[in-house]
Amino acid sequence: MKISLNWLKQYVNLDGITVDELKRAITFVGFEVEGVATAGLPPLQNVVVGEIKTRDKHPNADKLSVCTVDVGPAQGGIRTIVCGAPNCDAGNRVPVALPGAVLPGDFVIKQSKIRGQQSDGMMCAADELGLGDDHAGLLLLDPQTEIGTPINAVLPPGDTVFDIEITPNRPDAISHIGIAREIAAWFRKDVRYPEIKFRTETHGYRGDVLQDIRVEATEDCPLYVGIAIAGVKVGPSPAWMQERLKAVGLRPINNLVDVGNYVMLELGQPLHVFDAKKIGGRKIVVRRAVDGEKLTTLDGKERALNSRMLVIADEKQPMVVAGIMGGANAEVDATTTDVVLEAAYFRPQSIRWTSKRLGLASDSSYRFERGIDPHSTLEAAQRAVDLLLETAGGNVVDPSFKVGAPQPWSREIKVTPAYIRARLGFDIADAEIRAALTALNLGIVGENQLVDGTPEWTVDIPSYRGDLDRPIDLVEEVLRIYGTEKVPPAPAVGPALVDGDDDAIAVFNRKVTDYLVGQHFHECVNYTLRSAKEMKTWVSDAAAKELALANPFIEDQSNLRPTLVLGLLESLKLNQSRGNAVSRLCETGRVFVEMNGTVHECIGVGFVIAHNPKDRAWLARPEPDFFQVKRHMEILLAQAGLNLNAQPLVPVTGAFWGWQEGHAAAAGEMKGGWAARFGLLNLAMVRAAGVEGKVWAGMFAILPERLKADAEHRRFQNFSLFPAALRDIALVVDATRHAEEVRKQLLKVARQAATKFAVEGVDVFDVYQGAGLPEGKKSVAFSLSFRSAERTLTDDEVNVAFAEIQKKITADGTMTVRG
Repeated sequence: MKISLNWLKQYVNLDGITVDELKRAITFVGFEVEGVATAGLPPLQNVVVGEIKTRDKHPNADKLSVCTVDVGPAQGGIRTIVCGAPNCDAGNRVPVALPGAVLPGDFVIKQSKIRGQQSDGMMCAADELGLGDDHAGLLLLDPQTEIGTPINAVLPPGDTVFDIEITPNRPDAISHIGIAREIAAWFRKDVRYPEIKFRTETHGYRGDVLQDIRVEATEDCPLYVGIAIAGVKVGPSPAWMQERLKAVGLRPINNLVDVGNYVMLELGQPLHVFDAKKIGGRKIVVRRAVDGEKLTTLDGKERALNSRMLVIADEKQPMVVAGIMGGANAEVDATTTDVVLEAAYFRPQSIRWTSKRLGLASDSSYRFERGIDPHSTLEAAQRAVDLLLETAGGNVVDPSFKVGAPQPWSREIKVTPAYIRARLGFDIADAEIRAALTALNLGIVGENQLVDGTPEWTVDIPSYRGDLDRPIDLVEEVLRIYGTEKVPPAPAVGPALVDGDDDAIAVFNRKVTDYLVGQHFHECVNYTLRSAKEMKTWVSDAAAKELALANPFIEDQSNLRPTLVLGLLESLKLNQSRGNAVSRLCETGRVFVEMNGTVHECIGVGFVIAHNPKDRAWLARPEPDFFQVKRHMEILLAQAGLNLNAQPLVPVTGAFWGWQEGHAAAAGEMKGGWAARFGLLNLAMVRAAGVEGKVWAGMFAILPERLKADAEHRRFQNFSLFPAALRDIALVVDATRHAEEVRKQLLKVARQAATKFAVEGVDVFDVYQGAGLPEGKKSVAFSLSFRSAERTLTDDEVNVAFAEIQKKITADGTMTVRG
């Protein structure tokens, strides 16, 4: 937003304050100054008012003239100047730059000869003085201007314009008055508000101007003010108003339009002026648009409206997209004599949705989207009436309307100076706190003594500061006005984690991420919100309804995500479309699972593995399969203390959300606190998502309370420098037994038998089933590793332990040693 320094000075005394000091003040009160630009006439030396006395044709140039110019006795009287402007006629008074003058762009004026003719200075066009881009001719001054007067004493002074970034929570600052309040608070000065003269005075009934205003969409428009003015005269707005508007980048149009823009930039309240004769039936209706209704807006484009959009209409058709832009069918023009001034409060969510849907933004929508102060709407309308009557004439007539009213405003926050000091972290006197709050118009309207004798203040919050609702908000207000540069230096003190992070969720996320990244997966981070359309491919209609947001910001983010796979598919599509050879993606994050009408927030981990036969590579990689995905899922579940092998797997059959029938499986249920799904993704869903090839995936969700932090902290243990002793053993077991189950049993037996040295590991290296074995049996071969930390083991002592292991296995009865 652009703020004019000259305009700002109208509301707060800034005498003696430099531009740099003002820029610093704006920054310290919490707004970023993105740029500072100068406009208008800069201070110029040796540039004065001169009068052209004579004009003769240059003897050596067809397009040049030789003029005699009177610049006043103090500047040497009559001077001869060569000029190429078409309007250097005798009698005109113009700016004259004398030798020694330095014009904008560091252009130094010197005595010189132009085509053999002496020239003792230069008569100036507007652009040569830094006043816009007009170079069509000399800048003509008022004929009554005294000759020899310095140009800076004649023309309006230059202006400085600040380009300020206003944070979304501060709609009160999107105006010159808003910034003036902030600057006045910083410099401890008073704010001079514009005087409002008009209140309710009218001059008779004029039903031919306006008859009625009706608000049908009261939820979207709680307050609508319409004031009828008859007998206005359209023309240029005053020079001072035009200068204000041009300084901040707006093009002056006429007095009626300019007044609306001026008040919007002054007070932050958008306004609209209707040509009364173009209002059908002389009735204004605030309503929702009808699906398919059309309106050509002031930018010349036809807009297709729908029933969620708010419009200002007459009896027949819409005239304005409410809060955004007017229609061409009701704009004021040179023939306008009667007008209706609109000032309203529109629900921010409605304006934001319509603006995004139509792809149409304006200065008005920028303010309405962030939420203006409805308690200042009528005051802004009265200010605009004053300016309209001043610049366009006319009289306010009946009927005028105020339909609805803003919600009554009353907000007070109780806070103690001790609380503010504690949150600031340094000592600040009560008087300084009170002064900062008072400077911001946060009046202390009550004071009580607490039991411990400390004061408690009741602070009244003005209606334009809707962002303040907690004591901590007042702490921030005090700090920014007191000055962050005054915060005393102090060492940073805070709790530290001495022996690791015991948070179960953090530990789990770190472990599974480390594993997947180690398996060449790329980690992704996606939004927790997905579109309603995607929900149909993953959950039931009932679940999708439970996961839907009541008031989504945009349609593509209308539902809580039930899985991480949808976001990973989108990331996979993005990389494929950009030609990035990425086939493995993973993510950890929150997912939301509906169960019996209740939405549960779960910890989730998901991964995808893509296989596209079209990918070009010098060495073809084997296609992923179900067992590869299952192995990843086993390891992920193990990090949560779950054993996938101990769980029954349910093959996917029929309509199972997101997965390919016969190529995927499910384990666990959310009623038990966790659920896992893995296998091949539904081919039609993958194709519809725009992803090429097959995609294998895994998704694991677990309730946070099911995770337990690892109480054992890893510590360094010395390792043996002596060699290991290896022994192999083959065990015959039932064919239905898992090899892992047999391995764990063998490891337990080995550690019981080897008491004088360590059993480092037991690993499977062969599985055999066939000839030589009884039916229903299989042989599983293991390698056992023994090691001592003090010495090299001898064969004799290892053989003793190995014999004991075989003896215990034989005694067990569930497995036998294969000879």
